Amino acid sequence: MLKYIFKKFFTALFTLFGVVSIIFLLFTLLPGDPAQMMLGQNESEQQLATIRAKYGFDKPITTQYLYYINDLLPLSIHANTVGNYTFFDEKKYNGIELLDLGTFMLALKYPYLRESFQKNGKKVSAVIAETLPNTIVLAIAAISIALLLGIFLGIISALYKDTWIDQAIQFISTLGMSVPSFFSAILFAWLFGYVLNKYTQLNMTGSLYQLDDFGEVYQLHLKNLILPAIVLGIRPLAVVTQLMRNSLLEVLQQDYIRTAKAKGLSMPLIIRKHALKNALNPVITATSGWFASMLAGAVFVEYIFGWNGLGKEIVDALNTLDLPIIMGAVLIIASMFILINMFVDLIYIWLDPKVKES
Repeated sequence: MLKYIFKKFFTALFTLFGVVSIIFLLFTLLPGDPAQMMLGQNESEQQLATIRAKYGFDKPITTQYLYYINDLLPLSIHANTVGNYTFFDEKKYNGIELLDLGTFMLALKYPYLRESFQKNGKKVSAVIAETLPNTIVLAIAAISIALLLGIFLGIISALYKDTWIDQAIQFISTLGMSVPSFFSAILFAWLFGYVLNKYTQLNMTGSLYQLDDFGEVYQLHLKNLILPAIVLGIRPLAVVTQLMRNSLLEVLQQDYIRTAKAKGLSMPLIIRKHALKNALNPVITATSGWFASMLAGAVFVEYIFGWNGLGKEIVDALNTLDLPIIMGAVLIIASMFILINMFVDLIYIWLDPKVKES
């Protein structure tokens, strides 16, 4: 078991290294000068040269790549020269010096995602720390809706197979998978936030925390979570319903289920004690994938509802060509995707003894 965990861990590290390399090459090879993106239209050649030297843009691409890897590594090498880009600044890197090697030093730090081009040099890690929790809250709410309703509807659909109840659930789930999230977001915002606002008391736009009427204190607005969570959960709800139905129908054909029926156990007890656990494997697979993709796929939903999350931040960064924020956000999403998949593999072992034996 321990050997399996270590194997998955090193595979995840290798995958993450590939993601980092692709992200760096993709955004570094884009046309345009990063120094000009930072300074805008009011630049001079001297200012451009200063910015290029400060952030290492004047170095060859291979050197810039090594700088980027060094910034991300928790254990990294830094120059002792103040003018060097890799000079270790505790405030900049949020770390501590471990070993002085003369010209260079070895430091232990948090992964440094660099600074925003457009937010007055604000750290990308600070921007992500402000927006990522809102996206996680939205994703958890959406996936919870999808799981609770999807499993319930899937069980009902399997128990009433080929009846009008089954057909109605199948039609609704197919419709839910077919409608794009951005269209659902616009429709729900207009219908429930504008047309029926008198009855729902829901807003067309709004985030989890908003300033009060005096603009002094941030207040919690949980009702702003309802519409974006429902919209974001529609498609995974449809997938979970379909998977739960098909998986449960397959499990109910197994010999041990027939034995349980022969013993006189009721169908609710058979499902709860014997069938449900084994039928959840494909559901968990889909849920893990949907939850990880929600962190990236919530872009349109967050933007339409004005939800102050990582997705909305990515759209704003794309509009202003704020490359460090885009790169940092993509890297964080990829890391969470990998960690979630590792966690799901461990859940498989708990759910299905056959996986543990293999």
